[in-house]
Amino acid sequence: MTRTAAALRRLAVLTAAALLGTAAAPSAARATPDPKAPEEFVALADVDPTIVQEIRYFTAHNFVGEPVDGYKKPMCILTRPAAKALHKAQTGLLKQGYSLKVYDCYRPQRAVDHFVRWAKDLDDQKMKAEFYPQVDKTRLFADGYIAEKSGHSRGSTVDLTVVRLPVRPTRPYLPGEPLKACYGPQKERFPDNSVDMGTGFDCFDTLAHTDDPRVQGVQRTHRDLLRGALSDQGFVNLPEEWWHFTYKPELFPDTYFDFPVSRRSLTGH
Repeated sequence: MTRTAAALRRLAVLTAAALLGTAAAPSAARATPDPKAPEEFVALADVDPTIVQEIRYFTAHNFVGEPVDGYKKPMCILTRPAAKALHKAQTGLLKQGYSLKVYDCYRPQRAVDHFVRWAKDLDDQKMKAEFYPQVDKTRLFADGYIAEKSGHSRGSTVDLTVVRLPVRPTRPYLPGEPLKACYGPQKERFPDNSVDMGTGFDCFDTLAHTDDPRVQGVQRTHRDLLRGALSDQGFVNLPEEWWHFTYKPELFPDTYFDFPVSRRSLTGH
């Protein structure tokens, strides 16, 4: 074999090895373990097992229409101070014949990224009739319904409602079933064991603004009941969403976490 041929052969071997290394890189990246939650995070059920949990983004019954990235278990995770404050609010509500019910708590950044991808896909309108019947999907970012960062990812924000005792179960959503507008009368909306708040959860509509003047009577009473119980324990409501509250002061006001919603994120095994 000539020197030239030998050199070419060595070059071919090195090139093949480099290509194999490049091909293997994605597999190595996929094998990277998920991040874990800081020790300040807890499962709400460990602090107060009486609070009802209906984690919507673990299911297909949400504005995306499918389980959302990062929700490996249907559980509520929060910073410990926020969870303890919810427990105090729950104690007061139980004495009045009510219970809290959480729809969403800590939300990983990968879930927020999923929302952003969905919002940019203007062809995907399968859940419009329930969650945003009067809003053009092109307006979701401009109108503030979708953003690239969420306070939920900091761990002290929770979406929740109030249910009357004894708690009756909510039937499961069946993908593909006829949808009902989230702002319609309670009997015409998707069934929910929540008291009547005037709209369903995650309703992209101005009627969901906490102090919308059109909301009166028992609906107003129920919104005030929820806000009063939570504000007494340090939670601040987002005016555009009657269900959205953040515990103050936040432990992590500037950090957006991405560990999955799962027991393993808390325990490490």
